[in-house]
Amino acid sequence: MSLTLFLKQADVSEKFKTEFAKPIFDGGQKILAPPLTKNYSTVGMAFDYLLRFHLERLNPNAKTREWVAENPALGDEIQIGRKVFSLEKFIVKARKNHAEFLKTGKISEELIGSVWSLAQIEELYRSGRYEDVMLLEKLGVIDPQDIKDLRQLIKVMQPELFRAKKICVLNPIFGSASELVDGADGDIVIDDTMIEVKTIKNLELDRSYYNQLLGYFILSRIGRIVGTPSGHSIKRLGIYFSRFGHLWLIDVAKITDQKKLTPFLKWFEKRARQEF
Repeated sequence: MSLTLFLKQADVSEKFKTEFAKPIFDGGQKILAPPLTKNYSTVGMAFDYLLRFHLERLNPNAKTREWVAENPALGDEIQIGRKVFSLEKFIVKARKNHAEFLKTGKISEELIGSVWSLAQIEELYRSGRYEDVMLLEKLGVIDPQDIKDLRQLIKVMQPELFRAKKICVLNPIFGSASELVDGADGDIVIDDTMIEVKTIKNLELDRSYYNQLLGYFILSRIGRIVGTPSGHSIKRLGIYFSRFGHLWLIDVAKITDQKKLTPFLKWFEKRARQEF
């Protein structure tokens, strides 16, 4: 079970709703990069990679780790019957295109193809559908409209929103707290701000998005954000709505305080141990 599924448990969902009221949200911005296909999930995951690559170049001291698509559990290839599907060739190509982008800053068609392949492999890993021949046969295949979509998404991104003063951690994990929920990783930490990326067509603060962001914050308080210095703490939470180029932020102080948070952390850890 993932953190996302854990947060959907009835008692957990109700506890979050009781403890953390959903903030007032202004959704008045216009969409700048509407979806061009129905490949919503893969486009979103591919953009996560493309954005992280961009932020890695924007913030040379950014802390990174291996891509989820590189998880050893997948192996170098998958064999189904007489068919052999190589994953390693896509990873090797992605590493090459990633390194080239960090040098030049050029978002080539090859780079977009690689982030698409990485997204497909990550979807394969997260879903556990290693024997789905239809999925495997689509590896590396991308609709030209999805290429156009990814270019538009990165075009509307404002670099100043993600320029770090000191700390940039991409795809952060939370030490032992990540293992508390069978592995969990966030999107971005910029200085004292934790940001989740949502590539969705509606500008709204869905309760599940808010709970997910709170879940990562809770994990950061139970454990620590790997790659940050001792004493570092998150003071703001945010969601970047990539199709709108909009970064919504809220101060942690407006959500909770230490007196309220301490017993909640104890409850969360105990409940997670029961589930996992």
